[in-house]
Amino acid sequence: MSEYKQCIIVRDDLKLSKGKLAVQVAHAAVSASEWADRTTLEKWKEGGQKKVVLRVADTRGLFELKEIARKHNIATALIQDAGLTEIKPGTVTVLGIGPAKEEELDRITGDLKLL
Repeated sequence: MSEYKQCIIVRDDLKLSKGKLAVQVAHAAVSASEWADRTTLEKWKEGGQKKVVLRVADTRGLFELKEIARKHNIATALIQDAGLTEIKPGTVTVLGIGPAKEEELDRITGDLKLL
């Protein structure tokens, strides 16, 4: 039986505060899960909603990963900040990918470093 997880990828170049980063990660986790198909979502929930938070250098890395995930029909959510606190409105901060089967996500994100 396959294990399911979700990957949240953050931009390393933004240097957000811990609180701001936590909120952005939460937005990505919720938003991406809303795009998952019902069966995948249920299996992920049954498995404890496993998540990993990874990092990329910049916005380009987020867009590249989003496109790869899209080509594999994996749910994604690119988060843009409202700009009310630390950064400009519309700044792309994080990408949520999945939930999906771990092996599928590992093929896309396996080379990334943990946050």
